[in-house]
Amino acid sequence: MLLSPIEKVPKCHSIHSHASRQSRRCIRIYRDRTIWDEKLKSDIDTVSFRTRSPTFGQHGMVATSQIYATQVGVDVLKKGGSAVDAAIAANAMLSLTEPYMCGPGGDLFALVWDPQSCSLAGLNASGRSPRGLSFASLLSAIGDAATIPARGPLALSVPGAVDGWCALHERYGKLPLSDVFAPAIDHARAGVPIGLRTAQTWAHAAGNILDDPVLAGLTEAFSETFLIDGVAPRAGQIFRNPELAETFETIGRGGREAFYEGFPADQIITCQAAAGGFLSLEDFRSSHFDWVTPLTTSYRGYDVYELPPNGQGLCVLQMLNLLEDYPLRELGPYSADYWHAFIEAKKLSFEDRARYYADPAFSDIPATALIDKSYADARRVLIDPKSAGADYAYGNVSIAGGDTTYLTVADSAGMMVSLIQSIFTAFGAGLVPSAVGFGLQSRSAGFSLEIGHPNVYAPAKRPFHTIIPAFVLQDGRPWLSTGVMGADMQPQGQVQVLINMIDFDLDPQAAGDAPRMRHYGGRQPNGVRLDGLGVVRYEAAIRPALVAELQRRGHRMELFDDWIGDFIGGYQAIRYDARDEVYVAGSEPRLDGCALGY
Repeated sequence: MLLSPIEKVPKCHSIHSHASRQSRRCIRIYRDRTIWDEKLKSDIDTVSFRTRSPTFGQHGMVATSQIYATQVGVDVLKKGGSAVDAAIAANAMLSLTEPYMCGPGGDLFALVWDPQSCSLAGLNASGRSPRGLSFASLLSAIGDAATIPARGPLALSVPGAVDGWCALHERYGKLPLSDVFAPAIDHARAGVPIGLRTAQTWAHAAGNILDDPVLAGLTEAFSETFLIDGVAPRAGQIFRNPELAETFETIGRGGREAFYEGFPADQIITCQAAAGGFLSLEDFRSSHFDWVTPLTTSYRGYDVYELPPNGQGLCVLQMLNLLEDYPLRELGPYSADYWHAFIEAKKLSFEDRARYYADPAFSDIPATALIDKSYADARRVLIDPKSAGADYAYGNVSIAGGDTTYLTVADSAGMMVSLIQSIFTAFGAGLVPSAVGFGLQSRSAGFSLEIGHPNVYAPAKRPFHTIIPAFVLQDGRPWLSTGVMGADMQPQGQVQVLINMIDFDLDPQAAGDAPRMRHYGGRQPNGVRLDGLGVVRYEAAIRPALVAELQRRGHRMELFDDWIGDFIGGYQAIRYDARDEVYVAGSEPRLDGCALGY
């Protein structure tokens, strides 16, 4: 159970002995879907959009984008592991089954609800740029390019994921670290069959790596590690990665030092140096995570939490503040008024994102001012209710204070983990060190080259980050752990699923099943200036009448029909039902994963 600080934790009741609770729950699920279906009848082609029922668990729950990762997490919980143990184990498994999205060569962020202290902790385990690469040297290396290339050695930063795993385990783990990695080690050696959607994305991403002229002559280890006989694994084919198993054994035995000062670090440094990179052993030795205080805003009685910059979690809070003044429940989930307001709120918050979000160790970030309700009120008046905005500016505030994988886990003690991990672009920078089983992230491509910008490149600095876990409390108690992977789609997707649950009363599965939109455009934190009006891409389940009305208001609308070349979010969520004392979960139907409880 998840209780307030003054209450003791009683033994959990069995939901199987409470028929009336089960009946009430079934009635509520039916009612949720009926309400949504009635509101959607005039707006989408298919009323019954639900892909599956929500998943219920009395003792624990795991939701990930890969079935094997979810199962591994549940197995760790059943063996007595904490939610953090299970999250690390599942993340390790995702490193095997989704290597184009995550792995030891990437970064990690997490939010953890601790039922013992009744508190929410934030972890920033993102790495920093090379200490030995000055801004002037970087400009000389990239030549005439306007941004840092997303492939090759200049995109590299120190990977922080292993630092994050070890920090989480030290504070919240129950099982030995070697036991936590054991399932992924076994699967990496024995092999796992690759899912359909995974195989399609893998092949597309691998083709991009092999065809990139920046990586010419640098893909031998990539091919040996991630291809089978020169091609990406097909759906159902068994994929093995024994070198990744060796890396996990190294971490399990020796912790962070074995990675950052041992064989993996040596291999990374050798690989990137041969490609013209600037990372050094000192960069790895000095790498460190940070426990941070999450930022929050209230939204219709719920307290939504995000991590502070260098990530983009503030966007979620800013968008919710802007949208709270609109009567969304009355407007309906697929009214043009709702979606117009959503798109414009996205544009406004992303202009602030491009101007202010950066490493707070190098710049004063006006985070408190950006999520102040009065600031949202001042920005909201810029939205024309009948016309799409094409050129918003960032707000005037004073200082007041891709590719990614997301997973969430909850255990029987009430601990809940919202964790996101990434190597940024698909297969990261495209560089794979020999004999380690993973690739290296491309996060330094997120830096700006504009002198004076908060996110401008500097040595030993954290770049702007897109990956953001989320957590929601209600009356001081955990209500929801969630996230939506997908670069710029992450804040947009989070806001959509939160509104689906809070405003439209959907369960976690239906909230993720519902069709989505994604806006592209505006200024970017790396200095790129896209068309301010941008493009709104929408899924086919949205009825043409809604699309036509948004077009009439000036929005450029495009049908989203390419799941391989683009992405409209990868969602997972676990909600705690305090009335029935169970976890309720939903998993992204557009990917190969699932949620499992017990």
